Amino acid sequence: MSQVPQIRIPATYLRGGTSKGVFFRLEDLPPAAQVPGKARDALLLRVIGSPDPYGKHTDGMGGATSSTSKIVILSKSKQPGHDVDYLYGQVPINDSFIDWSGNCGNLSSAVGPFAITNGLLDPARVPRDGLCTVRIWQANIDKTIVAHVPISNGEVQETGDFELDGVTFPAAEVRLEFLDPADEGEGEGGGAMFPTGNLMDSLEVPGVGTFKATMINAGVPTIFVDAAELGYDGTELQGAINEDKAALAKLEAIRAHGAVRMGLIGDVAQAAGRPLTPKVAFVASPKDYVSSSGKLVPAADIDLLARAMSMGKLHHAMMGTASVAIAAAAAVPGTLVNAAAGGGTREVITFGHPSGTLRVGAEAEQVDGQWTVTKAVMSRSARVLMEGAVRVPGDAF
Repeated sequence: MSQVPQIRIPATYLRGGTSKGVFFRLEDLPPAAQVPGKARDALLLRVIGSPDPYGKHTDGMGGATSSTSKIVILSKSKQPGHDVDYLYGQVPINDSFIDWSGNCGNLSSAVGPFAITNGLLDPARVPRDGLCTVRIWQANIDKTIVAHVPISNGEVQETGDFELDGVTFPAAEVRLEFLDPADEGEGEGGGAMFPTGNLMDSLEVPGVGTFKATMINAGVPTIFVDAAELGYDGTELQGAINEDKAALAKLEAIRAHGAVRMGLIGDVAQAAGRPLTPKVAFVASPKDYVSSSGKLVPAADIDLLARAMSMGKLHHAMMGTASVAIAAAAAVPGTLVNAAAGGGTREVITFGHPSGTLRVGAEAEQVDGQWTVTKAVMSRSARVLMEGAVRVPGDAF
C-alpha cells in the first residue's frame, strides 16, 4: 500500500462574529493553490473535510454548519488605499465545490486582527494603545470594509466586555464599516441596489405560491419575504425550520426564483451551484419571544424580527452581510423590511434573530430617483482559537 506524506500549511483558526473559519496568508499556500482553480479548491475542501456524506466534518477543520465551514485567504493589498485583500470561500458540507460568490460579514471582523498579527499591515500604522484602522478590500465583491481594531500594549486586544448574541463569551469590540455596500454589479437593474427597479415585487414561485418580496443588493444579495405569507410569525428558531423538509424546499424554491429575478442566474437549475448567494430571509413586526439561549427578547427592545437562511438551513443568529442588507432595506421607506419596522426613516435599527438581538445602522439616500446606501455600520468581535498549521495529504490537490 502506497503512502503519501501529509504536508504542513501555516494557518489560524479564528472566530469572527458568530462564525468560525480557517485563515491563510496567500503566500503560505502551496504554489498551485495561490491562484484560483481546481487545485486551490481541492486543497481547501480537504482542509475543511468536504464533501462529507456523514455531514459531520470529522476528518477536517469544518464544523458541519454553514457558520463554521469557511475559508479565508489574505494578502497585502494590491488596491490603492487599502491594507489587505480578503478572499472568502463558503464550503458546502456535502458538495465538492467552494462558493466564492459573496462575503462573510461575520468573519470580516477577524480580517483586521489577523492582518495586524500576521505582518500584513505596516507596523508603523499600529498604535501602542487605542484603535488601529484597517482598510480591507473584499475581493469577492470588490468592496471596501473599514475595521477599527482595539490595540493594547502594541498587540491586538481580543478579550473584553463586548457581548454579541450568538457568541457564548464576551470579547473585545471590533467596529466595522461597510462602504458603498450596495451594487455588486449584478442584476437586471445593471447593478442597482434594487435590481428589479422596485422596492417591492410580486415573486411568483410555480408550485409554491406568489409572495411580496423586496430584493436588494446590499452586503449580500437578499430576498426578503413576509413571515406571515410563509405561515410563520417571525419568532421561529432553527428546529421549527431545519427539521421541516417541506419548509426547506419551499424556501429554496423562493431563493432560486428570486435569484433569476435579480439576474444572478439565468435559470432556477443553476441555484444549486450557487448556494451562498442570494440569501432568502423573512421578516415580521416585533413580538416577544424566547431566544435559543432561553433569554426573553421583549418586543419593546426590537424594531423588527428577522430570520435568514444560510446554505439551505436557518441561520442560528444572523449573517453579517445579511445584517447589512437588513439595515439597508430598513432605511428605505416602501420595502418589506422598513414596513416590518414600522415605516418612516430609520438610520439605526435593532432586530431580533434566533440567538437574540443586533443593532445595525445604514446611511441611505435617494439620488435621481435611485436609492443607494453609502455606509453600513455594525459591531462584532473576533478571537484566535488556534494557530499553527493544518495538515493535508500531499496528493489532496
